[in-house]
Amino acid sequence: MARAQAQLGNEVQIFTTNQDGPGTLSVPTDKVVQWDEVFIRYFPIQFPRFWGTSLPLGYALKNRIREFDIVHIHSFYLFHTLCSAYYCNKFDVPYILKPHGSLNPYTYKRHRLRKRIVEVLFQDEITRGSSAIHYATEEEMSLARRHVFDTPGFVVPAGLNIEEYTNWTLSDCLFARFPELAGKKIILFLGRVNFIKGLDILVRAFSSVSKKRDDVHLLIAGPDNEGYGKQVASWLKSEGVFSKTTFAGMLQGEEKLEAFYRSSVFVLPSYSENFGISALEAMACGLPVVISENVNLKSAIVEADSGLVASCDSGSFAASILKVLDDEECSRRMGANGVRLVHERYSWKEIAKLLVEEYSAILKTRSSGGSKSVTKTAPRKN
Repeated sequence: MARAQAQLGNEVQIFTTNQDGPGTLSVPTDKVVQWDEVFIRYFPIQFPRFWGTSLPLGYALKNRIREFDIVHIHSFYLFHTLCSAYYCNKFDVPYILKPHGSLNPYTYKRHRLRKRIVEVLFQDEITRGSSAIHYATEEEMSLARRHVFDTPGFVVPAGLNIEEYTNWTLSDCLFARFPELAGKKIILFLGRVNFIKGLDILVRAFSSVSKKRDDVHLLIAGPDNEGYGKQVASWLKSEGVFSKTTFAGMLQGEEKLEAFYRSSVFVLPSYSENFGISALEAMACGLPVVISENVNLKSAIVEADSGLVASCDSGSFAASILKVLDDEECSRRMGANGVRLVHERYSWKEIAKLLVEEYSAILKTRSSGGSKSVTKTAPRKN
């Protein structure tokens, strides 16, 4: 998002911490890091980590935030949310909030007491004070409406640098590392190995599918920072399909692209999914997708006929997977439709223009002394 905006000629800076799940990123925390046209400042994470605490980040926001035309705050309930909004209000800098699905029903209800305390202490006031709320889908905006006190919002989706998924030569690096995948119909899950992703549904669905087809193999790719993979492995063993499953860990670069291109179907059975960027990546590679009804990208996928939407139960998911595997013509059609959908609606180059228009509308309204609204032009720095 930041790079695409910078490529339009805006000066974009990211302030963040070096937190990486339970660990820390190997990045400098004492200087600016430049990534293409974007300038990034990493600050050391501190205790308590669950709140994203970083006093150096707070100090930098205090000293720097007035330099910016507009601030885009990502996530609710965290330390940087409080500090950013506080200093934006203090120095009269407009800010936008991006909830990243934290207001979706499943996520909103988790740790409700702890979140309610934070809402009373500061989050509700921050939400009311924001110039707008940035949603990734119409579904997210609809689900969040009851929690945002009539704060205006706009929908601008996430996107892809499409050339990264098309301009490359297919290799066999993934098969060289995992030879058990060769010659199989690969069912691909790519994402965090986490309870919210519905892997319990996937295990039972895969067990049903494997009883009807002996040529399938499940590929689970993604980070397991919480050790949840052990639970998934125990379910697979109980279902008798552990030997037909590969845990690949985090896939990047060529290996990730090969996983998309070599697979037969991509699956995302999440109990809550604010957007589903991995489904977008799969479609960019021509891979049909099967997602749960709780993935907010579902309307676009149904409209484009680029995949199937299943309810959050193993029977529905198994039937959808089998439909894709058994009907080659349907699979090819959905794959082609997915490529078309991504090219037409999810290119960062076009999405960045929409986002900059929203920033500019806010700045224009403020300069004219109007009430909160969301219209359109381009900020100098964000």
